[in-house]
Amino acid sequence: MLNKYPLWKTLMVALIVAIGALYATPNLFPDDYAVQVSGLRGVEANAATLDTIKANLERENIEFFSLVLDKGQVLTRFKTAEAQLKARDILDDNLGKQYSVALNLTPATPTWLSGIGGTPMKLGLDLSGGVSFLMEVNMKEAINKAKLGMVADFRGDLRNERIRYRSVKESGDGIVVKFRKIEDLEQAQPLLKKRYRNILLNTDEDTLTLTAQMTEVKLKEIREYALQQNITIIRNRVNELGVAEPLVQRQGKKHIVIELPGVQDTAKAKEILNATATIEFRLVDTEGDIGAALNGRVPASSILLTDKDGKPSLLKKRIMLTGDHITDAKSGFDEYSRPQVNISLDSAGGSKMSNGTKSNIGKPMATVFIEYKPTEKRDVEGNIIFEKVQEVISVATIQSRLGKSFRITGAGSQAEAHNLALLLRAGALIAPITIVEERTVGPTLGAENVQLGFQAIMMGFALVFVFMIIYYRAFGIVANFALGANLVLIVGVMSMIPGATLTLPGMAGIVLTVGMAVDANVLIFERIREEIREGKTIQQAIHQGYEAAFSTIIDANITTLIAALILFAVGTGPVKGFAVTLSIGIITSMFTSVVGSRTIVNALWGGKHLKKLSI
Repeated sequence: MLNKYPLWKTLMVALIVAIGALYATPNLFPDDYAVQVSGLRGVEANAATLDTIKANLERENIEFFSLVLDKGQVLTRFKTAEAQLKARDILDDNLGKQYSVALNLTPATPTWLSGIGGTPMKLGLDLSGGVSFLMEVNMKEAINKAKLGMVADFRGDLRNERIRYRSVKESGDGIVVKFRKIEDLEQAQPLLKKRYRNILLNTDEDTLTLTAQMTEVKLKEIREYALQQNITIIRNRVNELGVAEPLVQRQGKKHIVIELPGVQDTAKAKEILNATATIEFRLVDTEGDIGAALNGRVPASSILLTDKDGKPSLLKKRIMLTGDHITDAKSGFDEYSRPQVNISLDSAGGSKMSNGTKSNIGKPMATVFIEYKPTEKRDVEGNIIFEKVQEVISVATIQSRLGKSFRITGAGSQAEAHNLALLLRAGALIAPITIVEERTVGPTLGAENVQLGFQAIMMGFALVFVFMIIYYRAFGIVANFALGANLVLIVGVMSMIPGATLTLPGMAGIVLTVGMAVDANVLIFERIREEIREGKTIQQAIHQGYEAAFSTIIDANITTLIAALILFAVGTGPVKGFAVTLSIGIITSMFTSVVGSRTIVNALWGGKHLKKLSI
């Protein structure tokens, strides 16, 4: 029988639309205005913090409807933005510098919906409000760090091959190796040339020196690596600390753009992004005179560092291992209930740690915590100068040969151990970064953009609805049902995809898909009219209309989809947002315009002997 779907096919189409509607439902619940209180380094919010927050809000008669302590953070929800802002100011004044007080917009999805994975669409910075940063990577420091790594590698290679040398030092744009004998120089040159590509080696037999300089190819490789790794690490760090759906992407040769939708306060975001913590493991210089070092006579092969209490330690300059090799870090307690951090290394790091500790059993090893803090000074190239702050967090005796997994103690409190593990797990920045531009989009402006975008979508739908009913009558109503289902499916799919974010240009993409969906129905309906004029029966005309128009619709939509995918691949920011909604809209519109509308048509008119059709 023509134009009659089996029951299972009709139910399948209804089920797909119902699932889309279910996952679009969370968007009917607007976000709550919230204030998030979290402890800074070494401090964790607890029940006492919650009681303090509650007492301060009640004293100032600020109404709130939820106050929850979860994972060391206190989240308070308010009904109005005015109450939220007032609460932030009060808590900022009363909690002190130990806590970060940040404004947030928190989803209000019912528990039953969130239990099945239902979440509202992620809104971009232009719709939800939030903060945007332009950050600059210090490429000079990245190159210096690479040179220091090569110095350590040169020493290790020469030592392993039993080639004697006087010194290996960083000098200007290169590394200078001084030897004792000409034979050592002649052995070292082919060895280093073979193991290190993209470096230029020059020898001076009169002074028994070998100079290694990085080529432009190598320098470019270091800069690219620093930028890409910093992007990855920043994204991991923001995700670790609970900032939802961040946009982190490169801009130019040394800048990174970071957008944090929904975050209304820059204080917490700055703390997250400026954290450049890493650790180094060094042997303690047990032969050096600590007293002489305190008076300024530090041995050439050692450095003098202190712990947080000011206790000095004399350490070897040679670094056994850096935080770059850390793959995982978890906080916990040792057998004496002291805070500890359990560390896992990659294979290269495990080898370095094993080689470094096998001949130093019984000797003390220090764990050094390092932060880079930006200063107000710039170098001749315009790069911000960073101050390197180093602090000894533990000194422990090497009891046995260490490998890919080990632990460090001495972090102080459990909160400090937790924060250290989090930063190490998220990764240490390859090169220091600094904020060169900061922009805040308020929630009011975001809400206004949402309202205007929603009005544009509704006006587009309304005009199309009226046109279709007037021009195609009953079939126009069918097309309008398909259009409504298309919008529901777009919203549902956008809500289900974890990385999809709706932006203002994305709303334009939705409006565009409305026109494209109508275009498909127009092609089908006009073909049905044409078939009726040629004398075909009603059922034959409907069947032929859908069958003949299908190839045209597929061709038109696939070419548009290819263009959208190209925009997504090469575009950034708003262009990506437009491409995402356009791509999803094309796929859902093909489903609703062809399959969805035909399901309705078949259910209403299929298999019947009709003499006239309202089209």
